Amino acid sequence: MDAQVTHSIQFLQRQAASLLIYQSVLHSEVGVAFLNLLQALRHPDPDGVNCLRAYGDWFKSLANQRQSWQDHLLTQLLRAENPFSQQAQRTDLVSLPPPLLAAAQHDLQVLQHLYACSGQQLSQWVQAAAALPVAPTAWDQTRTGHPQSGLEGIRKLPLWVKLEGIEDWSGVLEDLAAYYRKAGAGLFSEYRALRWQSGKLTGISYPDLVRLKELKGYEAQQEALIKNTEALLAGYPALHVLLYGSRGSGKSSLVKAMLPRYAEQGLRLIEVAKSDLRDLPAIVDQLRGVPQKFIIFVDDLSFEEDEDAYKALKVVLEGNLTARPQNMVVYATSNRRHLVREFFGDRPRPSDADEIHNWDTVQEKLSFSDRFGLTLTFEPADQKTYLAIVRHLAKLAEIPLAAQELEFQALQWATRHNGRSGRTARQFIDFLIPQTRHQSRLE
Repeated sequence: MDAQVTHSIQFLQRQAASLLIYQSVLHSEVGVAFLNLLQALRHPDPDGVNCLRAYGDWFKSLANQRQSWQDHLLTQLLRAENPFSQQAQRTDLVSLPPPLLAAAQHDLQVLQHLYACSGQQLSQWVQAAAALPVAPTAWDQTRTGHPQSGLEGIRKLPLWVKLEGIEDWSGVLEDLAAYYRKAGAGLFSEYRALRWQSGKLTGISYPDLVRLKELKGYEAQQEALIKNTEALLAGYPALHVLLYGSRGSGKSSLVKAMLPRYAEQGLRLIEVAKSDLRDLPAIVDQLRGVPQKFIIFVDDLSFEEDEDAYKALKVVLEGNLTARPQNMVVYATSNRRHLVREFFGDRPRPSDADEIHNWDTVQEKLSFSDRFGLTLTFEPADQKTYLAIVRHLAKLAEIPLAAQELEFQALQWATRHNGRSGRTARQFIDFLIPQTRHQSRLE
């Protein structure tokens, strides 16, 4: 390998090592493989095997991400979570410390040098290091994005287009700060749906995206939840919501339907299991000051009499000395109007001597659900509502059955299965889809 190539490789390594706040850009699988490849090229073994293996690892990592090296760097840059992106979300650029701005500008120039290293160039360096007659396949800056890579929307951003064409990335600092203020950084930039798991937030790559157009019935409840969610997004005071009622009535689906409708406006959905409610104050603290708006989603909420996790939820609902952040609400679903189970034995009797203020304890349990600002009730579906849901879903699925036959089979299905509900209607349509498709092929 000639001296000029060696010098170029050393330059890229020094540039990568000089990153001050954007080191996380190279902490990904692709970034680590890139650095390993540079190291293998700088110190090649006699037969070039290490270079070939390192190149294979880098190529495979790009293939796993379905991204080019350039697309990957830009994606990591826009999603990076570091002191600059975190502070830029919360304040204007002029309010940030000058050393932080200088460090961000320096790192942008460094990343631009790494961006300019093409897959074709790396392939040629590997060919020379391993003395190959033909250069290995190059994964260059082609439009290799795939819907699963999450690039389809981000590529349309003016900032993305500007970074692809500008000569000096340090000049986009103001645009980058504005992007972070709008889109956030880190997990909240990368994922629309998240869950609290093992004491931390993790992204959900494939959330259950329910569309509002798929939901039929309970229109008043839908309208109330939509208005409350839009108030949250507009920065107005929004209410915590309890959705309670019969099983299969679509309570959870309605909450999930908020995400695809409002994700582009900055809405994020965080799923928290009942067993993790004690961590709610810690979760809420992570959301404070972040530009996105959050629905904390607690599904199938109820408590046994000896559980005290509801006290952590009570703190979030009612507040304490710490002010509640205005960018979050709790949406909880339950089959019970009174969320804490109560037994007749809990009621105070004249002979009770165990607790002086026993009735106060009972009242705390009974009134817990009242601490939600908005309660939406989902009554069991009657036959008219059930058949309306069936007809609506059948139309969306393009089921080629006459209305009379569809309703007859739907009522039979409800009788034999789980009764009349939105869930039963969905299961019935899911059953019909392959049956009717198969019949159509036979005809």
